[in-house]
Amino acid sequence: MKKLIFAICAALLLQSCVVSTAAKAVKGVAKLGYTTVKGTVNAASWSVSKAAGKIDEDRVDGTWKVVGVYKGSYEQFQQDQNRESTFESECGDAYDQIVFNSNKSKFKPVHCSGQDEDWIKYDFEFGKNPITKEKENYIEYNSNNYISVIDVNNKTMVLEGNLMPKLSFSGARLYLLEKVK
Repeated sequence: MKKLIFAICAALLLQSCVVSTAAKAVKGVAKLGYTTVKGTVNAASWSVSKAAGKIDEDRVDGTWKVVGVYKGSYEQFQQDQNRESTFESECGDAYDQIVFNSNKSKFKPVHCSGQDEDWIKYDFEFGKNPITKEKENYIEYNSNNYISVIDVNNKTMVLEGNLMPKLSFSGARLYLLEKVK
């Protein structure tokens, strides 16, 4: 069983490396993939296979910068043959980010302008998400707001929901974040 899991992980890692190399060869235009790997955005992979089972809350801990945004839901992303990130940062040298402190179950969005936001208390849950009606990992905050945690690894995280209100008005729902620290 361990060998099978190791073989699957190794295959996904190699596939990700191949996709990343191919994307760089065509100068960043990544229109690749029929599998779980979409391509790259600023060298971060759009890995969109939904996590199978509970994700450890400690994996979301840290500072994450927004590197990609998809206008639509996770289900629309899976159906879309021309998946492209529509994210263009207004920040210049800085970036929008979100800071998670899993020990205190708090997060804080930070805009590149340096405006300091308040910490928001959250509950990290695995179960039936009241919005999507599916069993998944999700973050509940302010009693009735939900963000689906699609997947998290040591480098990237994919979230679905109202993460950035300024982009949500244009239909943005799926966010690719890259770990900063």
